[in-house]
Amino acid sequence: MTKSLHIFFAGGGTGGHLYPAIAVAEQIQKLTPQSQITFLCSSRAVDARVLTPTGYEFLPLPAKGFGLSPKQAVHFYAGFIKSYYFVKQLLAAERENAVVVGTGGFVCAPVVFAARSLKIPVFLINVDIVPGKANRLLGRLSQKVFVQFEDTLRYFKTQKAVAVGCPLRSGFSHPDRKTAIAALNLDPNKKTVLITGASSGSRDINNAILSILPQFERFADDWQIVHLTGQANFQSVVSQVKNSPVKYVPIEYYDSMPDLYAVADLIVGRSGAVSVAEYAAAAKPSICIPYPYHKDNHQYLNAEQLTRYGAAVVAAQDLKNPQQFVECLEKTLLELMSDEPRQKRMAEAAAVCAKIDAAEIIAKTILQ
Repeated sequence: MTKSLHIFFAGGGTGGHLYPAIAVAEQIQKLTPQSQITFLCSSRAVDARVLTPTGYEFLPLPAKGFGLSPKQAVHFYAGFIKSYYFVKQLLAAERENAVVVGTGGFVCAPVVFAARSLKIPVFLINVDIVPGKANRLLGRLSQKVFVQFEDTLRYFKTQKAVAVGCPLRSGFSHPDRKTAIAALNLDPNKKTVLITGASSGSRDINNAILSILPQFERFADDWQIVHLTGQANFQSVVSQVKNSPVKYVPIEYYDSMPDLYAVADLIVGRSGAVSVAEYAAAAKPSICIPYPYHKDNHQYLNAEQLTRYGAAVVAAQDLKNPQQFVECLEKTLLELMSDEPRQKRMAEAAAVCAKIDAAEIIAKTILQ
């Protein structure tokens, strides 16, 4: 396609909705530098934090997540209507050259409906193994649905859905380990455990690591820890760590995750759909801690995509017994840190799981 397109990416509220879109945007600009990119995102702080360094234009919408209380429902519908009419007016001015690419979530729906009302092409990226009800509906309104896992295809019409993997940012093809080491003042001769609660951080994981931290003393000569706490939790974590027995580097956020993964020798974190794809692309062994508050427990299913190959182990959170989770994580982590041959086998298995060309495939399909 030679004409200049204006691609509107719709999604936000979490990094998991933004990172795949950024990956596809990078590929679109690589293939057609004349194309214009705009992100229609949420007003949450994480969206601005993730999108600002990319240089792409982004417009926060007043859309809100759905809640069961009457007040939440009113806010949801009011936000939906406001977002719909704002986006419809925006898209109408670009109607001939516009394309909408949704990544799901509450921001995505009003944008897709507005695009459909104007007969603008819509594509959907669904990286979760179990799509939410909103994405199943939006899939019906899309020309093509790109999913990460073969297991997800059954939720969408076969002729519309294709399993391509998770779109990954271009940095994963050329990570810069040295830059991350210098930026974080790490010891290049020590191995690194990377603790991450994803883009917003995880208070549960933070608290567990703080409880376990004294046990790392026997690894002080050989290991160091980088802990991504999340912006909201950073000060609380820092205030609780007085004298760490091992080199410990807490950070609230890191812009270039491919570089940070390149530093890591072992990753401990959530098993969101994007996270498991990134662990595999980085070819790193991981301890997955599935988010336990989802009704469908889809992060357990995401983790299985790695554990079935031997690339990861799971440390499950028992909400009824928090201490049991801490003990499980401690045992799993310390055992794995002590077993270098196992780390190597898991890293090799992770590389087998990786699919690194999804962003390019999606971009080329959109531009056809």
